[in-house]
Amino acid sequence: MKFVIAPDKFKGSLTGFEFCTAVEKGLLKVFPNAEIIHLPLADGGDGTLDIAQHHLKGSKTDCLVKDPFFREIQASYVFSEETETAYIEMAEASGLKRIAENEKNVMQATTYGTGELILNAIEKGAKHILLGIGGSATNDCGMGMAAALGYSFLDASGQKLKPIGANLSQVETIDISNVHEKLKNIKFSIACDVQNPLYGNEGAAFVYAEQKGASVEDILQLDKGLQHFASILQQQFGVDCQQINGAGAAGGIGAGSVVFLNGNLVSGIELIKNISNFDEVIQDADWLITGEGKLDEQTFYGKTIQGVINSAEQYNIPVAAFCGAISLSIEQQQKMGLTYCTSILKSISTLNEAIEASEKNLIFSAYNLAQLIYLKK
Repeated sequence: MKFVIAPDKFKGSLTGFEFCTAVEKGLLKVFPNAEIIHLPLADGGDGTLDIAQHHLKGSKTDCLVKDPFFREIQASYVFSEETETAYIEMAEASGLKRIAENEKNVMQATTYGTGELILNAIEKGAKHILLGIGGSATNDCGMGMAAALGYSFLDASGQKLKPIGANLSQVETIDISNVHEKLKNIKFSIACDVQNPLYGNEGAAFVYAEQKGASVEDILQLDKGLQHFASILQQQFGVDCQQINGAGAAGGIGAGSVVFLNGNLVSGIELIKNISNFDEVIQDADWLITGEGKLDEQTFYGKTIQGVINSAEQYNIPVAAFCGAISLSIEQQQKMGLTYCTSILKSISTLNEAIEASEKNLIFSAYNLAQLIYLKK
């Protein structure tokens, strides 16, 4: 029997690596000679940096960059010398996790530090950069990121603007004369799992800016700024950003990464599957086992489990999912394509108790799945 274990994390409880180890322990109690492959995954959110490092067989590189308010911090990214590939999470430099709750000020926040991470990776020799764009504290449409790479944003009088969200509406010209010479030779893949347009009711400002500290007035100003900035981008680069699915991701950096980096927006889970050679590894598997903290309707939209199922269906491989909580009907499970799914909880408990028992419960669940498979044989 060949089992491939390909989970996301149980947030606050088990990493993807720990999930794999626990499930293997349960399977081996029934199939001691089974071939068991660990392929922990992520969808571009928290924890993806470690998963990318594992699959790229790279190392973490530390460098000094600017945080969302231009303060110097140390941030990390993953670089593989062998494949000349880097994985960068913008949240490492420009994320909400870098600032205190009472510091949130999306009008003044910048993605400059993300650009500095990209610049460092290019100087280190990266030819392919994978960029995760979740968890941002910003709404500058990637202006800060671009500024770190040599773009200059000028107002009507030709003065250079500070690359922050509050200045989007002041940009009249973009100077590209000092853009880093190597940038055009780098391939960029951008992990993006939202479909929001750049501006409007479903755009970056109206949907995401409030959680980054924006007032109603700020949101209106940012949305007008994004509309204006989009018109400048179309005028100068010939790109209609409003037509890009995901342009509004991470405060508009979805659009910025397409225009300034010539990047390709892809599903986060598909990006991680690609670097792990997922489809190749699973081809002759008897079972795929996946899981994440919560299984619900959102799992249909770009989440890890759905990515696993999509690949499994190509090779008619059954998929089992172990989760902390499940809120699916039988019809939804069938629609999703899951052969087997169960919550690993064994009794009514508090959240802390459930977290504490998660490894033991996961081993138990894997053992019982293996028993069913054995009896079916």
